[in-house]
Amino acid sequence: MEAALKAIAEPTRRQILVLVRGGEKSAGEIASHFDVTRPAVSQHLTVLKDAGLVSERRDGTRRFYRARPEGLDDLRKFIEEFWDEKLAKLKQTAEEKEKEKQNERRRKHHRRA
Repeated sequence: MEAALKAIAEPTRRQILVLVRGGEKSAGEIASHFDVTRPAVSQHLTVLKDAGLVSERRDGTRRFYRARPEGLDDLRKFIEEFWDEKLAKLKQTAEEKEKEKQNERRRKHHRRA
């Protein structure tokens, strides 16, 4: 999880992930989207690959990269734990407010009767 978190902390690497999310792209095609040198893009790709966020396929001298969404699974689970906890609290608060509204309606109804 640490490697994935560090990898996606850098904006260029996040942009690369978006590019390869839709399908496999060559290193050259990826590099063409950025105003940095090809070696710099290559370093970013290496970080993403080492973090398990992209896979690499070689065809002769060409390298192709594809996103590996499962590389973010541990990070996603970690974040979802917080989200699930927050949703549970939100649900509890909503249910308490609904009970208060129902009790108020009952009190008003009994006063009229």
